[in-house]
Amino acid sequence: MEKAKIGIIGGSGLYEMAELTDRREVAMETPFGPPSDPLVLGKLGGRNVAFLARHGKGHRLMPSELNFRANIYAMKLLGVERILSASAVGSLKEGLAPLSILMPDQFIDRTRTRVSTFFGNGLAAHVSFADPVCPQLLDQVHRSAAKAGIPATKGGTYVCMEGPAFSTRAESFLYRSWGADVIGMTNLQEAKLAREAEICYVTLALVTDYDCWHESHASVTVDMITGNLIENSRNAQAIILQTVRDLVEERSCSCGEALKNAFITDKSLVPPETRRKLDIIVGKYFA
Repeated sequence: MEKAKIGIIGGSGLYEMAELTDRREVAMETPFGPPSDPLVLGKLGGRNVAFLARHGKGHRLMPSELNFRANIYAMKLLGVERILSASAVGSLKEGLAPLSILMPDQFIDRTRTRVSTFFGNGLAAHVSFADPVCPQLLDQVHRSAAKAGIPATKGGTYVCMEGPAFSTRAESFLYRSWGADVIGMTNLQEAKLAREAEICYVTLALVTDYDCWHESHASVTVDMITGNLIENSRNAQAIILQTVRDLVEERSCSCGEALKNAFITDKSLVPPETRRKLDIIVGKYFA
């Protein structure tokens, strides 16, 4: 199977990369089921990349329905070492107006029903998640955004809520009191699973609205979000394209060794089926 070291996950409004050439779809299966959609392999900025529409073609899947494990596992199977993602968010700060782009470096988990780990079934592992995005990749994306002439804020806190309903006004004010910057419904699980899979991860949070705390946005609507997504998705594609062009071939961060000191289970007691299921992720530590 053709390999790609760079993965791209497009969220609401970013269902494909216009500059992607030599495209071919790959329908994949994982031990956790199928990903959201067939992955699209192709060339972007002269590099092999794998693109996945997070919500599937036509935006069929709600955030709580996403098979996050299958999505990240499929990327790992293709040899992906870095993931650039994009997603729509609401702003919790006056200074982050609609059409702004934030690259968060922290997350707060407000989800309730989602599986956020590959582990279990006889194998326990606990990765470090103090810094949930790759700092080197974050720096590179920020530099690439500036090079592309697109303003983007580096650093901030993303509240990941369950959805699919938007926040109550009380919740929105609560998150603001915590000092959070944006709110969305998807990226936390991706970041956790990417870390477990030893893949660098960064997201472009595309601000579509002020959430319901702002007097001008007392009621967030899908129409409001969709209009801003069209323009923001163009900017996101430009940043991603520039980042892919600028990335050095080899990583020098610690993401590729995230599991080195994470296992707590006696390896001799791990069930063979669990080892087989997770071989693409843990195999080098069981050799």
